[in-house]
Amino acid sequence: MHTQTEAPATESLFFSRVTRRYPRVTALEGINLSVGWHEVLAVVGPSGCGKSTLLELIAGLQEPDEGTVSVAGATRAAERRAACAYMPQRDLLLPWRDALSNAALALECEGVRRAEARRRAEPLFERFGLAEFERARPAELSGGMRQRVAFLRTLLPGRPVLLLDEPFGALDSITRSSMQEWLADALAADPRTVLLVTHDVEEAARLAHRVLVMSPRPGRIVAEVPVPATRTDAEVLAVRERAMEVLRS
Repeated sequence: MHTQTEAPATESLFFSRVTRRYPRVTALEGINLSVGWHEVLAVVGPSGCGKSTLLELIAGLQEPDEGTVSVAGATRAAERRAACAYMPQRDLLLPWRDALSNAALALECEGVRRAEARRRAEPLFERFGLAEFERARPAELSGGMRQRVAFLRTLLPGRPVLLLDEPFGALDSITRSSMQEWLADALAADPRTVLLVTHDVEEAARLAHRVLVMSPRPGRIVAEVPVPATRTDAEVLAVRERAMEVLRS
């Protein structure tokens, strides 16, 4: 049973002995995790190890079968949902809306009138490298630009926790590298607590403060690799090799 245990509000995210089971499989088992405010945490692991389930538990889209999940001290699903913004791998832009209306959609879903939501979103387009594309439809945008619109939509409601599920997985390597740099700059300008799920271990090392390595199902945290603040190429490669060593073993 899910227990409503008191969790520390000093931590942005907190997991205590969390297990999540489905009828035929255990997705996660015995997860303990603590994430500080404005920390960027990357999670890597083999396919099917429960990484997306981890995000959905944080976002209040699922409940654990055992243990406690807390976001800013809140353990109830509705309260967790209110604190989180979730960006899936696919941008999910609506093809009949222009870029500005797609970015404003998250505010509209919170009850903001469309005109007001567009007014709030429009000044951010230049900062996000989207100036002059406000009226473009998704089909007219490159993959990287679509992801920027999706990220802007994720940021606009101002929620303190961002959950990013393979946000650049569908991009080519050159665009992906550019988007990694852009995301690092965006988070430096507007810090949030971020949980980034990725299959790209080097991406994890370049963006995160820590890299968590998960085991095959049932998913458990088997290693934590700290990332030096300087993030030189040599340091990034060393973090990547350490994480890959754990994954191979």
